[in-house]
Amino acid sequence: MIFFTSDYTEGAHPTVLKALEETNMEQTTGYQEDVYCDKARELLQERVGSYNNAIHFFAGGTITNLTFITHALKPYQAVISCDTGHIALHETGAIEARGHKVLTRPNQEGKLTPEAVLSVLREHGEDHHMVQPKMVYISHPTELGTLYSLEEVKRLKSVCDRYGLILYMDGARFAQGLAAKGKTLSWKDLPMLFDAYYIGATKCGGLFGEVLVIENLSLADNFLYTLKQCGGLMAKGRILGLQLIALLENQLYEKCGAHAIDKAQQLDRIFQKYNINLLVPTMTNQLFPILENDLAATLSKKFAFQKWDDYSATHTVYRFVTSWATPENHIEVFSESLEAILCP
Repeated sequence: MIFFTSDYTEGAHPTVLKALEETNMEQTTGYQEDVYCDKARELLQERVGSYNNAIHFFAGGTITNLTFITHALKPYQAVISCDTGHIALHETGAIEARGHKVLTRPNQEGKLTPEAVLSVLREHGEDHHMVQPKMVYISHPTELGTLYSLEEVKRLKSVCDRYGLILYMDGARFAQGLAAKGKTLSWKDLPMLFDAYYIGATKCGGLFGEVLVIENLSLADNFLYTLKQCGGLMAKGRILGLQLIALLENQLYEKCGAHAIDKAQQLDRIFQKYNINLLVPTMTNQLFPILENDLAATLSKKFAFQKWDDYSATHTVYRFVTSWATPENHIEVFSESLEAILCP
């Protein structure tokens, strides 16, 4: 079985594993207070061009979002997201479970628009019988594999600044965002646009791990207490720092994203060859082809991919994802299999 289900089906890039193996028997302090986490922070600060921030490491994306949103919002405050946002759709109600409502609006090709944010603000006004919208959450790339343009994020930031909202970016696949053609947000755009953001490793060549950067230091006060209370403070924090060092040195992070996108583009060309449309055009490593049901059933005997949504009585939207490790022969086998089915 060949997997196109996610970008974390493999383990980790060999360079990351080598760094972990070479330092395996070293003794360091724990809880992110070691020399490797310190070096990782320095490398990341150099990348984003910002040195007055708070940087914390996490095992995964859900615990990162949960911890930051829990810490940044008062009990009566809420976060705004599009309906496909990860916190709204794929985190088992984690944010609501901590007492913060996620206010959703329909997505525009996976994105949240300023108009959608304003509609939430108009609906809630200053009515203390309703939750108070306080944060805007976006993913870049989005859950549909699309990208925000720099101008789109600037417009969101303008609304947030005008109404005193926190702007937060989920960067689980930021490596792919950096590597995409016509790329929009760069490393150095992040501290200029967001109060906080996280950079993903789990889906970008790491064994696991994400790193949260809080640029608005008013949101960082006593953060370690929330980090510990939410279960996000790992004793072996150095494992997270080591991975980030390996990914940031020699542009490995960007290279991992570029490889995933290259393989996705090859898949996209195959779909185009057979006039298989995508739900939305994407420039990253997630593709959403609209497949005829019998075709999908036949392909699923050899390939694993995810059902995304119903489309019609005869067609369904599926998600195909490539990774930093997707080999060329997996693409070739898929192409040959599709040709054999459609052109027997």
